[in-house]
This record gives sequence, structure tokens and C-alpha cells, in this order.
Amino acid sequence: MVLLWCEEMLAQVGLSRKYGNQQDTKGLSINYSSPKEYEIADIEVKGVEFLDNNALISLSGLRVGDKIKIPGESISAAIKKLWKQGIIGNVSIYANKVEEGKIWLTIELTERPRLTSYEFVGISKSMQGELKDQIDLVRGKILTDVLIKNTQHAVFSYMEGKGYLNAEVNISQEKDTLLSNSVKIIIDVEKNSKVKIKDINFYGDDQFASSKLRSKLKKTGQRPRFTIVKDLFEKTLWVLNPKNFFHFASHREEVDKVALMEYLGEHVYVNVFKSSKYVKSDYEADKDLLIAFYNSKGYRDAEIVKDSIYAINGKQINIDMYVDPGVKYYFRNIDWTGNYIYTDEQLSKVLGVRSGDVYDLELIQKKLNFNPNGTDVSALYMDDGYLFFSVTPVEVGVYGDSIDLEMRIYEGVQATINKVTVSGNDKTNDHVVLRELRTYPGQKFSRADLIRTQRELSQLGYFDPEKVNPVPKPNPVDETVDIEWQLAERANDQVELSGGWGGFYGFVGTLGISFNNFSVRNIADFSKWRPLPSGDGQKFSVRLQANGKQYQSYSVSFSEPWLGGRKPNNFGISFTQSVTRSINYFATSPTDQGKLGLTGVTVSLGRRLTWPDDFFTISNSLGYLRYDRTGVYNQGQTRGSSHSFTFNTTIARNSADNPMYPRTGSNLSLSASFTPPYSLLGSNIDYNDPNANVYKYLEYHKWNFDMWYYMKLVGDLVLASKMHIGYLGSYSDKVGVGPYERFTLGGSGLTGQNFLLGTDVIGLRGYEDNSLRPVDNNGTPETTADDITGGTVFTKFAMELRYPVSLNPSATIYGLTFFEGGNNWNDYSQFNPYDMYRSVGVGVRIFMPAFGLLGLDWAYGLDPVFGGNTISGPQFHFTIGQQIR
Repeated sequence: MVLLWCEEMLAQVGLSRKYGNQQDTKGLSINYSSPKEYEIADIEVKGVEFLDNNALISLSGLRVGDKIKIPGESISAAIKKLWKQGIIGNVSIYANKVEEGKIWLTIELTERPRLTSYEFVGISKSMQGELKDQIDLVRGKILTDVLIKNTQHAVFSYMEGKGYLNAEVNISQEKDTLLSNSVKIIIDVEKNSKVKIKDINFYGDDQFASSKLRSKLKKTGQRPRFTIVKDLFEKTLWVLNPKNFFHFASHREEVDKVALMEYLGEHVYVNVFKSSKYVKSDYEADKDLLIAFYNSKGYRDAEIVKDSIYAINGKQINIDMYVDPGVKYYFRNIDWTGNYIYTDEQLSKVLGVRSGDVYDLELIQKKLNFNPNGTDVSALYMDDGYLFFSVTPVEVGVYGDSIDLEMRIYEGVQATINKVTVSGNDKTNDHVVLRELRTYPGQKFSRADLIRTQRELSQLGYFDPEKVNPVPKPNPVDETVDIEWQLAERANDQVELSGGWGGFYGFVGTLGISFNNFSVRNIADFSKWRPLPSGDGQKFSVRLQANGKQYQSYSVSFSEPWLGGRKPNNFGISFTQSVTRSINYFATSPTDQGKLGLTGVTVSLGRRLTWPDDFFTISNSLGYLRYDRTGVYNQGQTRGSSHSFTFNTTIARNSADNPMYPRTGSNLSLSASFTPPYSLLGSNIDYNDPNANVYKYLEYHKWNFDMWYYMKLVGDLVLASKMHIGYLGSYSDKVGVGPYERFTLGGSGLTGQNFLLGTDVIGLRGYEDNSLRPVDNNGTPETTADDITGGTVFTKFAMELRYPVSLNPSATIYGLTFFEGGNNWNDYSQFNPYDMYRSVGVGVRIFMPAFGLLGLDWAYGLDPVFGGNTISGPQFHFTIGQQIR
């Protein structure tokens, strides 16, 4: 047997050749110094266990009947082809027999071992779970050097992304004694210390402060400084001043630009929400963002000349960046070509860029194609059906520090919507989705209608707002477009099962259920129960709350957003019954047991408006409430029954972009409630009689104004500003304002935990529930002759800085820090917007479809209650559901 070629692929590739005349014990002789052509008579494969012999011969490229030269390239080529498969360890090719110009070959090889299992050492189970999704290790896979190297690289990249730049990854193999030619591998990770960025230094640029440049690095941040924390504290004190806070509510635009946008956007976000760990990929992306910032300021040729990353110690590194901003450029002339529908003047007005403005090509692209904060040129065309429109800015001349631009437009033709389809609505019926669409077959394409429909579908609450995706499919040939609405259902029915301590009332249990996508018409059709009749967008809720005899509350409500199915007329009906008792265990008669009961029913009808714009809605309702007050309740007298017939009208405007985590837009609401003015209509009640039930028929007018404004600062960092004002008035001095519908402030504002029937409970974190009541000039709580303690006027202002932890539809979580202030007064003449109870704090909100919105806040009250000398101090507050005020 003569060895023709032998190669091994172990740690390195080795090559062994035998030259000269070789002869084995059987007398086979091949002269290597004189190549000779042979015909392959037979090929045999040895040493394999799992691989197919014929497949290996085919992979080698050698065929019986082929003529090859020995020595020659055919044998070495066969070896290389087998190695390329990555499944061979050692391989040799022998000549078993040479006779009459023919040669019999043997391919002897060893297979690489197969993987039976792997395990991690040195890292947590959570890290192991994340890594298993990133490495390509599968049981039964052939273990190659490339696979081991890729695994090692993947593990190291993962650890680097976690900030462990000094991590060490070693992979060892252990032979599996149960299976032949099989191994298991151990991935040993030595994490070592995390590496943080201590300082990011900038050199070569005197145009911008280093803090400004650091703020443009989205994910690469240095360790926060004490001076930043001190500055944050000083800015917070500025906001906490009531005059400044009220000034913010009245002059939002001025304060936004001067005090909040610059500071919050560049200091709080950068130094609180940005990590200081070093991740190479994030750092490279942030360098591009830095150059983009320079470009936006006119430095078109800016570049990072060099950067240096060096270790200070085993835990910290510094980054030095040398920047050359270059020349600052300006726009000179901007010309338009290819436009026929709109004039140059019209397009230039929308563009909003003039000769002499700082050169910013990114701004130009935004104003041309999509400007989320205003109008853009594309909107002019695409909102009028010109779907195929395009515009390309071209630099046509550079003169010193000035640049000429030419806007080359292709207008195209108007596109008509052909087909509109909906996918992903597995639970919600098609008609519920289709009635919200503003993109109909046969009408001209409009980008504005597309964006508005996306918002409307997001606001329904049936679908994941982050996954409402319109997909236009243009057909240029027939000048049409098909639109597919891709949706993802999310669970939105909610169950409330909880218990809590209600102070004087002890343990209180709550059971509630809300079906937010209910279907009345399918109640009798059990085949459409999933697991209950659903899909028509109706809402049905039932809620029970009790602790036994002292407190009980029951409520049922139903709403249909499209009454009749043709127009968005919202019909609603609700019923509630509650009772709270003041039990006197030493009472000698039933009249000594105080009780306040409330029974009410409300019917409402609302509709959408088209003026001033179609974000407005109006809702009217008729309500009846009956208050039954018996015995001695709340240290008062026996009251009897009070009846309230109320007409309410509410005008609202909601342009928030997302119901769960709004980033932009606003929500305004003005509500007015009126009862008949009985005292002015000749009531037979003697209002001068001290024993008369002057509140048998309640009369009042009540006004509430609520405002929410959402402003995106940087990324998903959002500033949410809120303002609430309420006023309760009477028609006549003979009656005055009654004992019900008043305002009390303090605590979480969760009426289910306050048990104050007939009272508007306004939350104010940092103070105990219902503790903030009107006081006189001496700081003493004001009460009327009827022991009424609520106010008739209130104001509340709040600012929250929010940042999301998770926007997953199964659990939307965001953290917040807030400042808020408010107060209430017994009469509007006492109203003083600067006289507020203030608080600051932090909190978290968790929205789970099955339970709704849950909130936990830690707040610090900054003012004493009732004129005392001790400030309220720290308080914890828990909330369930979306608070109105």
C-alpha cells in the first residue's frame, strides 16, 4: 500500500508528501519524480461510522473511470473538497493496487465528533437563557473548529454588550462515554469586573460644549457627576416654586424652550437614563449620530479624525474623541424643477428654508418627505393622491461657505385606492375595524388619512398600538394602490380581584370584571363565545365592593360606541348603588345608627364632531341620583332623602397618539352639569325653616376643566403636563351649595378606597386621603352648619417625566418622576392659584390587559396640612385604573 497524499486538520493543517520511488511490502511502486497517468479502477472508503461512503466519494470529485496523474492536482483537490464540508478530521488517500495503468484507491478518514450536550459555567441562569438564543449549538451537530470559534465569539459579544469587556470565555470538550464519537462541551465564562466609561473627552472643537456633544451620543454615556445631580436639584427647586409652575401652565411655549427642553433633554435623560457601560456597536452608531449633529448645524464636512479608548483600571475606561468640524455652511439659492401642480413660492413656503439659513440636509429631508411636527412637501402631494411623488435635493454649487440646492421633483399621477384588506383581527369582527377606516376603495390616496386611521385603530384598545401597520401596495401600471391593515390582537378584558385595608372600615374586598370588546347580538349564539360573546366593540362592566355591613357598592354599565352601526354615536347606560354606615356599637335605638345610601342611573349619548376639527367629541347625559341619609351620620343631623336630576354636557378633544403610553398630542375636556333651579321656579320648601329638608331636591351647576399635554423630549422620554380646575356653584343664596358633589383633595384619588359617597375625590400624592380641605385665615378647616367639609373650587397642576421600561402589550411598564400641587377653597372669592399644597416623588405604572392600569407612587409632601408646622412628608400611594384627576 502506497500513501499518495495525507493531510490532517487538527489545531493546524499539516501536509505530508513522499517523494522519490516508493515501494511497500506488496511490491507496489510509484515513481513520484516522473508523473504518470492512471485510470481509477476502484475507490474504497474506510474509517466512517455515520457518513455515507458514496456521498463522500461524490464530494471528493474522484470517479471510477477517471484518468488522473500521480503525482498531480487531482488527489490534493479531492482532499480540499472533503475538508470544505467541515465534517472530516484526518484524511489520507492510498493506492492499494496498481496494474496495467489502472489504480485502486482507498480514502481513509476520521469523522469529527458530534455534539451531545453543552453547559455554561460562571454565569446566571437568566444569562444562560439569553445566550441559548444566540449560539448555534444543536444536539447531533458536527463539532467543527469554526463552530467552536463562533460560539466563543457569540458568548464574548454577549458579555461585552452587558459591560463585561474583560470577560474570558474558554470552551473545553469532554468525551461522552455513552455514545461513540460524541462529546459534550463546557463553556466556562469568567465575567470579571464590569467596565464603565469614566470620562468622554472631546478635542479639536470650540464650537460646542462637551456636555452638548455627550448628549448626542444616544447609548454611550459617562458616569454621572455630582455636579449634574446638584444642577438637577437646583432646576427642580425652580419648578417647585408655585409662581414658576403656574407660569409654565400659562406660558408653556416659553418655558419649554428656555427651562425644560434644554435641561431635561440634555441633562436628565443623558445622565439618568443613559448607561455608562461600553458597547462597541453602540459606540460606533453613536459616532455616526455625533457627525449627524454637526451636519445639522451646518458643518457638512465634519469628521472624527481619531478616537482613543484606553483603560484607567480594570473597571473603568476613558474615551477621547478628536473632532474636526470643518467650515460652517449656509444655504444660498434653492430652486425647484419638475413641479407643475404647485408653484415655487408655495413649495418654498412649506419648506421654510431661506437663503442664509444654516445648511442642514437632514432638515431638508424632513421638510421634504416627513415632518412629524408640521407640514412637509410630500404631504402636499400625497394628501392629494400623488402617491408616486418623489423629490430629490441635489447640490449644484458650492461657493465658499454657501451652497446652492436644486429640488428635482417627479409628481407622477394621482393614485386611487383599489382594495382595502384587514389581517390579524382574530377576535374583533371586521365591521368594527372597517368602520374606523378613513381609507376607502375608490377614493384618492391620502397619507393624512392613513396616519389618522392608524391612530384611530390604536385608540380602540383591541390591538397592540405598536403593531398597527398600514402596508400600501402601489400599482403604477393602473395608477391604483391596495392597502393592507396589519393588526395584532391583544387581550383587553379585565378582572379585578383584590382586597385592601380601608382604614376605619377594615378589610374591603373588590370583585370586578370588564368586557371591553363585548357583543350583545352574539349572546344567544354559543358558537361565537370566545370564551364570551365578543368582537363587536361594546363594553360591559360589573363591579362589587364590600367589607360586610359597613360598606357595600354595586355598579353595572354598558356602552355601544356605534349605536345603530352607521355613525359613531356612543350610547351608554349605567346603574350604581352604594351604602356606607357609621355603626355605633353602644347605640340604644336604630336612629343612632348613621347610614348614607346612594342609588343612581345615567343614560348618555355622544358623537364625534367635524368642527373645529374631527378630534372633537360631544357627549350629553341625563342622570338621576338619590341620596338617603338616616340616623346620625358623620356627626350630622338626620337628613332624609335628596334627589338630583342632572343634565351634563361634555366637549372633549383627544389627539394623544397612544392610549397606554402617549408621546405626543393632548387631551382636553370641558364638562358642565346642571340641575333644575328649583328655588327660582317657585319651590314649596320653606328655606328659612331650620327643620326643613332644604336639600330634598339638589340644585347646582358644576364645571370641570381637564387638560393633559404630552411632549416627547428625547427618544421615548416624555413630559406629561396636567391641569385640572373645578367649580361648584348655586343658583340662589337661599339654598347655597349643597352637601354633595363637593371636592376633597389628598392621597391617591381612588374613590373605591375612600368611601366618600357624593364627593369628587381629587388625588394629590404626598398627603393622606381626603386630608386637604378648605381652611380659614387661621388655618382651621372650614365647616358649614351641616358639617360639610368639601370645597366648591379646586385646582391641581402636575408634571410627570416618564420613561418606558417595556412597551410590550402583555405588560406595558413605565417609570415616572413628578411634581404636583393643588388646593381647594370654600368659595371662588378665596381662590389663589399660588396657594398650593406641593409634592414631589417617583412612581411606576404597569398596564396588564387582564387587570388594567396599576400604579405605585412614593411622594413627599412639601407643605404642612391645616397650617401646622410639620410638613406632610413621605407617603406611599397605590392606584387601580386610569385616574381622571
